[in-house]
Parts: sequence; C-alpha cells; structure tokens
Amino acid sequence: MSNITAKLVKELRDKTGAGMMDCKKALNETDGDVEKAIEWLRKKGIASAEKKSGRVAAEGSIGSYIHTGSRVGVLLELNCETDFVARGEIFQSLLKDVAMQIAACPNVEYVSIDEIPNEVVKKEKQIEMGRDDLAGKPDQIKEKIVEGRISKRLNELVLLEQPYIKDSSLSVEQLVKETAGKIGENIRIRRFTRYTLGEGIEVETVGFAEEVASIKSN
Repeated sequence: MSNITAKLVKELRDKTGAGMMDCKKALNETDGDVEKAIEWLRKKGIASAEKKSGRVAAEGSIGSYIHTGSRVGVLLELNCETDFVARGEIFQSLLKDVAMQIAACPNVEYVSIDEIPNEVVKKEKQIEMGRDDLAGKPDQIKEKIVEGRISKRLNELVLLEQPYIKDSSLSVEQLVKETAGKIGENIRIRRFTRYTLGEGIEVETVGFAEEVASIKSN
C-alpha cells in the first residue's frame, strides 16, 4: 500500500507511542495493516525504545574513530542509563558505527534538528528566498517552496536524519532506537567532534616564477 493516510499513522502512534516516521515506515512495510505494524515495531524494539526515551541517560562511553589514512578523526559521546550496558558489546558496536557514520558525513554539524540555532535557520531562509528561480512567483508559492528546501537543507546538517551507511533503509535515529529496544535502556547521542587534517590552516602557495626569483635573490 503506497498511500498511507495521516489518520492511519496517528492511530498506530496512539497505540504504540512510536514516532510518526517510524509508524509510517511500519505501515509501509506491512501494507497498512495496523496489527502487523504493531508487531513490526515491537520486533524492531522501536515501541519500547520510545517509552524509555524520557528516562535519564547519564552513563555511557566516549568513543573515537580514525579513518584509513589518518586524515579524518571523530570523538563521540554516546549515553545510556547504566555502566553495565555501556561496557556491553551491543552498545560499543553502536558507538563505533555512529562514530564511523560521522566520519563519512562531512556536512553534519548537529545531532538533532532542535540543536540548530535560529540564526542558521534564518540565514538559510534568506538564501533560499533570494534564489533566481523564485523570482516572480507568488509569495504563497514561494514560501511553500522555500519551506521544503530549508527542511531538506537542515536535515543534511543533522546526524540523526542521515541514512545509516551500513543499511540505507534505516536512518541513524532508527538505528539508535532499534539498539535501545534490544538493550532495554534509553540511548542518546549527546555530542561529537569531527576532525579533518589541515582544516582551517591557510597554506601559502608560491608560483614557479616567484620561487625562481627567490632563489636568484639568495
């Protein structure tokens, strides 16, 4: 079933507490059958993960990933509820996979949409409103087009919205939820830093003629 209605998504959300996007995916996977969608969410651990998402996750681990060639490195803080889970293989595997994901996504700057500052959103809107292809369009249509473009652009900046590099049918957010369902604790990506070798360093380039002149003067 390709046409999943908002009413059906809401019904599934009310029954499971899972997120809207997860409910829509579950319904798509089960041809719109609500009961099968509930079972699908439970198997994935998403419904139980949503219920745990409000619990405090103050334990966890800081992990790192250095890409081949040592030109890109990542530091990541991943939180859970207990130190026991933090030391476990499933949690540590997730930590490594998410760090690797960050290394592969040079445009990602924030964990979630909520972290994006208002000034960044305003700047993106100004840029989009000024594009030539919108000139002459009615304001109402222009606003709608810009809204869609901004949403896409902001998602590009957010880690949780990225397709998982090992399985593009999942987002990073869905990966975290599924893992939380497996271990029975709330998991939260708190913060990360991505390092690129030489980033921000201005390298002075000297042309051949200038180099020859320098040699002669010496």
